[in-house]
Amino acid sequence: MVFLNTLREGMHVSEVYLCKKRQINLTKAGKEYCSVQLQDRSAVVDGKIWDLGNPGIEDFDEADYVQVDADITLFNNAVQLNIRRIRKAEEGEYYPSDYLPVSEKNIDEMKTQLLEMIASVKNKNLHALLEEFFVKDEDFMKKYCFSSAAKSVHHSFVGGLLEHSLSVAQMCEFMSKAYPYLNHDILITVALLHDIGKIIEINPYPSNDYSDEGQFLGHIVIGVEMIDDKLRNLPEFPKGLATEVKHCILAHHGEFEFGSPKKPAIAEALALNLADNSDAKMEIMKELMQAAGSNTGWLGYNKLIESNIKKTTI
Repeated sequence: MVFLNTLREGMHVSEVYLCKKRQINLTKAGKEYCSVQLQDRSAVVDGKIWDLGNPGIEDFDEADYVQVDADITLFNNAVQLNIRRIRKAEEGEYYPSDYLPVSEKNIDEMKTQLLEMIASVKNKNLHALLEEFFVKDEDFMKKYCFSSAAKSVHHSFVGGLLEHSLSVAQMCEFMSKAYPYLNHDILITVALLHDIGKIIEINPYPSNDYSDEGQFLGHIVIGVEMIDDKLRNLPEFPKGLATEVKHCILAHHGEFEFGSPKKPAIAEALALNLADNSDAKMEIMKELMQAAGSNTGWLGYNKLIESNIKKTTI
């Protein structure tokens, strides 16, 4: 497979890629052309089909795998495909794992670790709430383990939501031991549930783009609604405890300017905010370091880290 991140100006490629976007546009002269975005697990690259009489042009759409023959050019210093021929690829011509970014960690092992986390929650009400999601709801669990944690900022890959949530829960486990006044069972529960709304906020791969519900409501509000739905199955669940759980979800972004409807008002909400932010920032830094390769020089200012960043020299 010729991965998109290896393409260079002057090359010719005949390969199958995933069509992420497809749109008919007009040139300045009023002639129609087709603009596409092609994706594999390494990169997303723009392509142009200038000749709409090209066989196969009407036979594919977004989210289809397509066989392309293209020349590689540069436009605004970015690689672009000048597509000569294109058609929808048939099953057997591609392996889906080549086209979707996937967690470096084993998803089955992470699922086992998640269930161990749930077993550590001894409060019967909180344990029952977690089981409503992660044990009894197979459709939810499937989506939770397949979803990314973000469109692009951090953990933007298959299994990213599971990896991020588990990492946050592990950090909260440590914090509950370092600060014994924190309620372990509340903290682990909200750590595992804090981003559940993302399975609705972000459409599944290969799209991995915001849904209408995501645009209108956001994952924080969606997550609280999902918790309310499960609480209807648990009539004995204490109202005060339910309010504290939902507050932690509403406050986990910490600040109003970061989309948080509430600021943390209980210690567990603050701990969750710190763990969530720490894991997200460390993943952002890891991905920046990986992208830098052997470059040990200054990499430039990153608005998410709010600093000019650099790899260590050893």
